[in-house]
Amino acid sequence: MSITQFKDTLNRHLPDSSPVAVPLGTPVAVASTLSVERSDGVETGIWECTPGRWRRQIVAQEFCHFIQGRCTFTPDDGETLHIEAGDALMLPANSTGIWDIQETVRKTYVLIL
Repeated sequence: MSITQFKDTLNRHLPDSSPVAVPLGTPVAVASTLSVERSDGVETGIWECTPGRWRRQIVAQEFCHFIQGRCTFTPDDGETLHIEAGDALMLPANSTGIWDIQETVRKTYVLIL
């Protein structure tokens, strides 16, 4: 068994930056990801995103813990969730909706593929 430890998740440099896939207006949010571990249908990592709005397109189930920032997520079939540092979410597979980042967010995540 190997153990993966996330060290200094708030300040760790994230190498990959690119505009979000389906932006909705301006500013266009830019996301950065550091995938820490991938194995047996699970991906874990650190993700950061600058302010902007876009559609969530990930079909995997996701657990995430927000360690910085402020945003909302409005699922296609539900009410708006107000999220800030310290909050955690469990998003079911195929949950789509609109992310609206008001203040750059950073989270750790687990995708169940």
